[in-house]
Amino acid sequence: MTLNMAAVTVDLVLLTIRGGTLQVLLIRRGIPPFEGQWALPGGFVLPDEDLDGAAVRELREETGLDPRAGHLEQLGAYGAVGRDPRGRVVTIAYLALLPDLPAPVAGSDAAGAAWQPVESVGALAFDHERILGDGLERARAKLEYTPLATAFCPPVFTVAELRGVYETVWQTRLDPRNFHRKVTGAEGFVEPTGQTAIRDRGRPAQLFRRGPAKLLHPPLLRPASA
Repeated sequence: MTLNMAAVTVDLVLLTIRGGTLQVLLIRRGIPPFEGQWALPGGFVLPDEDLDGAAVRELREETGLDPRAGHLEQLGAYGAVGRDPRGRVVTIAYLALLPDLPAPVAGSDAAGAAWQPVESVGALAFDHERILGDGLERARAKLEYTPLATAFCPPVFTVAELRGVYETVWQTRLDPRNFHRKVTGAEGFVEPTGQTAIRDRGRPAQLFRRGPAKLLHPPLLRPASA
């Protein structure tokens, strides 16, 4: 398809944690341009929808989930000349963080879809490598100042499971006792449910849910090694 006027698309950096690794959803393009190459999921904004509506639709089509199951936010706009060989196309990228998701099903215009560890992602179509890099840095930075890490967790979780999210996204090890102290000391970050569950080594662990805080005070800063 050749475009004769500027068009707008949305692209999704959809991150989840599977098997203890941070993974991104990629689709193998089934149509030109970049046929056969991996890319971020996305598509054109329809005439009757706004940007957020298009992102929500794409998220539902790719995962079958409502965005309220996790976190969805606008990442940025990308409009470099020549980024799309079909013509002038500006894309609005969104960052989506959701708990462990099932195997994806490719859409009608995709030859395949798969979760891939972010560390092993190779060349992507369009400028999607840049968009993915920006999404990863946004996610890592927001874990410092917001409760965003809980978007990777089920509704109730242990502090150890929350620590696993930070370690996976930041790609570093954290001291368990120090992390527990910081998490429970940050006002409104997590709330105890009053229940316990058996976790590692068969020991009961206290269960928490996300608290009302929008920002973490004090923040959980990334170690210099991260």
